[in-house]
Amino acid sequence: QVQLVESGGGLVQAGSSLRLSCAASGLTFESHQMAWFRQAPGKEREFVSAISRYDATIIADSVLGRFTISRDNAKKTVYLQMNSLKSEDTAVYSCAARTQYGKTWSPRAGYEYWGQGTAVTVSS
Repeated sequence: QVQLVESGGGLVQAGSSLRLSCAASGLTFESHQMAWFRQAPGKEREFVSAISRYDATIIADSVLGRFTISRDNAKKTVYLQMNSLKSEDTAVYSCAARTQYGKTWSPRAGYEYWGQGTAVTVSS
């Protein structure tokens, strides 16, 4: 079955960096668009960033210039590099996968598979 396993979260101070990883198994990774979402305590889940099977990327305005998404098809892994972390970045970060047919993609919705998430806590 499909599994998405996140890692790399933790407790850091404001201004620090973290790199999250999401290792996929049970799917043809290179045929899927991948994304990161986050959910802060008491808030709804929000879109963070996505990368298409052709390496097009999109990122939320709230993290633009600080976060970068990338993928390694050989390792079946998607990454989220997070720099200049702020207290408002505190959340559980989850990765998601969706089959992408062709070059058209919908980066913010319709994901079929989800990981369990990794917690990021940023202290100010």
